[in-house]
This record gives sequence, C-alpha cells and structure tokens, in this order.
Amino acid sequence: MRRAEELLAAAAAAPGFMPADEGRALYDAARAVAVPGPLLEIGSWMGKSALYLSAAAAETGRVVVTVDHHRGSEEHQPGWEYHQPELVDPATGLLDTLPSFRRTVHPAEDLVLAVVGRSEVLAPVWSTPLALLFLDGSHTEESARRDQDAWVGKLAVGGTLAVHDVFPDPADGGQAPFGVYTRVLASGAFTELPGTGSLRLLRRDR
Repeated sequence: MRRAEELLAAAAAAPGFMPADEGRALYDAARAVAVPGPLLEIGSWMGKSALYLSAAAAETGRVVVTVDHHRGSEEHQPGWEYHQPELVDPATGLLDTLPSFRRTVHPAEDLVLAVVGRSEVLAPVWSTPLALLFLDGSHTEESARRDQDAWVGKLAVGGTLAVHDVFPDPADGGQAPFGVYTRVLASGAFTELPGTGSLRLLRRDR
C-alpha cells in the first residue's frame, strides 16, 4: 500500500493534462477490475497517467503497458495551442516526449513496459486479453476511430474500458473521444460505470 501511495503522489506531481480527480478515478478503476490481464494505455505523453495505473498495478500484481510514438498529437505541433518548444529534439527537429516520459515513470520502471510506436502497428500482433484499456491518444476523429477499432476488441469480458477527454458539449473540447464513448456504449456490449470529469468508464459484458 505504501508503494501505491508513493506512486500516486508522484503521479499528482508529474507534468501532464490529467486532473487529480480523474487520475485517482483511473487508479480506482484499474485497482477494482476483477479479470486477469495487463493494463494498457494508448497515449502516454509524459507518463502522468502511467503512474496512476502503476499504483494500481503495484497493488494487484499487474503490468502496465504504454503505447505512444512520443512525437505528440496534432495539438502539440509547432503553431498549435499546446506546443512546448523545449520538447523538440534538436537533432531531428521533431517533438520527442520519450526522455520526459522516462523521467516521470522512473519510480515505476519495474511495473511499466513502454512500447514506442504507433498503436495501429502494435495491435495486429497483440493477443493477450486486457484487463483495462485506457484510450487517450490523438483526438482527431480518424485516429480515435482507429484506436477504437484496433484495441476495444482486445479487452477481456469483464474488463474495463476507460476513455479520456469525453466532452458531450463541443464548447468544452473535441468530439472524437465522445464519439468513441457513444459508439462503444451503443454496441450493447458494455455497461457504463460511474465516471469522473471527462473520464468515462465502461465494463465489457460480452
């Protein structure tokens, strides 16, 4: 329990976009899932959510798998709202969040397996049923649908799907994650669980 609390404190202090209440809700969801399997997230940025997941993994004996190309999403590129010039690798001229990610998750290196690459490249060779799938990658309609199509079917029955940045009102944020959430719920294969803020949680029933 002490290890989990230390990781939760590190997560709260880490750079990133996830509010503390949503991070704790993600941790609670990962800790509560009853089926075996790893916890896998699509989209890691600098590792804040990976630490929340690793706190649950420390308590439940699981592994966290993170999947990110670490080149940033559209909104992180030059000229966009969330661009951070200090994250650009001078050797390539491209955004590179991997060094920052590694610093963030250092306290949980024994719990976190980082896959550096695109989720749609990994998905065809991934066969282990997931206990929890956290979708928080690029928020364009195309990429969000691609992640949904590639990964939701890999969630074990009884497993939990977490979708971040779900905003029903377009004035509050982009609609791609909301589209994923509504499509999954409309499939009839999931039951919605209590969410927090923009974090939506669904249990796979069949």
